[in-house]
Amino acid sequence: MKHAIQKSGAVVAHVAILLCALAALFPGLTVAQDLAAFEKRMTEFTLDNGLKFLVLERHDVPVVSFHIHADVGAVDEVKGITGLAHLFEHLAFKGTKTIGTKNYRAEAKAMARMDELFDAVKAERRKTEPDQTRLEQLQKQFEAAQAEAQKHIKHDEYWDVYQREGGAGFNAYTGQDYTCYIVSLPSNKIELWMSLESDRFVNPVLREFYKEKNVVMEERRMMENNPRGRLYEEFQAIAYLAHPYGEGVIGHMSDLQTLTRREAETFFKKYYCPSNLTVAMAGDVNPEEIKKLARKYFGDIPSGPKPEPVETTEPPQRGQRRVVIEDAAQPGIMIGYHKPGINHPDNAVYGAIAQIVGTGRTSRLHKALIKEKKVAVSAYASGGWSKYPGLFTFSAMPAKGHTGRECEQAIYAEIEKLKTELVLPEELDKAKTRVRAGLIRELDSNYALAMELAFYDVITGDWRNLFRELDKIEAVSAGDIQRIAKGCFTSKNRSVGIIKTTPIEN
Repeated sequence: MKHAIQKSGAVVAHVAILLCALAALFPGLTVAQDLAAFEKRMTEFTLDNGLKFLVLERHDVPVVSFHIHADVGAVDEVKGITGLAHLFEHLAFKGTKTIGTKNYRAEAKAMARMDELFDAVKAERRKTEPDQTRLEQLQKQFEAAQAEAQKHIKHDEYWDVYQREGGAGFNAYTGQDYTCYIVSLPSNKIELWMSLESDRFVNPVLREFYKEKNVVMEERRMMENNPRGRLYEEFQAIAYLAHPYGEGVIGHMSDLQTLTRREAETFFKKYYCPSNLTVAMAGDVNPEEIKKLARKYFGDIPSGPKPEPVETTEPPQRGQRRVVIEDAAQPGIMIGYHKPGINHPDNAVYGAIAQIVGTGRTSRLHKALIKEKKVAVSAYASGGWSKYPGLFTFSAMPAKGHTGRECEQAIYAEIEKLKTELVLPEELDKAKTRVRAGLIRELDSNYALAMELAFYDVITGDWRNLFRELDKIEAVSAGDIQRIAKGCFTSKNRSVGIIKTTPIEN
């Protein structure tokens, strides 16, 4: 499974895909002609239960890409159930009461027994002096129930059906703000997709729940064994005092160990209601036929209230925070400054800064740290693209014989230039031109369009904002960049994470 897609200079990445779309849909169309022509091929509608559909017609090839965007991610978790949003990325492929099972009644009985035994194990372990003999007995009984449930499972049936019917890219990914499910199919298989995916949300079965928890816990161990993974986690933890962005997407090990199927089912009922889902599809589609099929297969899913957004607000930072990880690994550094979320009027300015300072081989960080001072082998900046206020980050990996501290000072020097010197007109123009160059580099695809339409509609409130981003970045001035640099990149708004290399212990 894929995790959160990482993008540096979010505005640039999204706009590049937009330009690809315009070039493919309307040859010869200039961006200035923008939205009106695109809207002619867009259809949007919402079922009575609140489920929204975005449908883009592209009849060049008989293929359709489907993108289900659930407006739920790690940010919506609370202490005790961290990692649950990501766990659903795994569980959603396990099937329903009719898909993925040979005998659901027998399987359900075995799963209920597993849940009962897992609760008993948790209760025994909580005791001041757990009875080890009883724990061993309960564990054996649990494993027996698990083996019984396995007898009734048709493994990977969802995957097999899609593969057999010409599907591609069947996958999912989880981020702080979303969980998405994707697949592309021949256009004559649209009704098959409607049938399979509606069943997934009407009759989900969280089979192999405890087995998948073990898979996620192994991912957690891999992250903990990766020095850069540990650095990122420690860095996020000090950067946020209150907001749940300080928690990782994978979740804490102790939470993963104790999560129950009952908690997962409660989470599903709250966050996977129709009003919290958006379906985007791009390709060889007939919008009127899509409406009929959507009502037929998705219309009867019970409605529910859309969950409230996260209400916790990160308080203003009052001083620099630092964390140093001592490890027998290559040194590294991350620097973060609190910034507004994607819907803030200045979001495009942060995107422009990321492009100028830390994106690509022509960026200021690459020139200063890698080519000129030779203190780093990599250096980046990212403007972030979060729903809620997040971080603008700088990162670097020191070159052999150099330290994170040297890289840190070199980064501060480049930040200081943003504050004291206006970026040159040609430098800003080049950054904007690179956005347009994205239409050459980016692969034009139904998949990318469906993803971006769903993202912008859910995160910003309107898919049309995908188009408006270009106007916003075109309007960014050198004065805007200097204003943001002075206001955001201050020492009291700064968090720093460092890997300090220590000798390998014998």
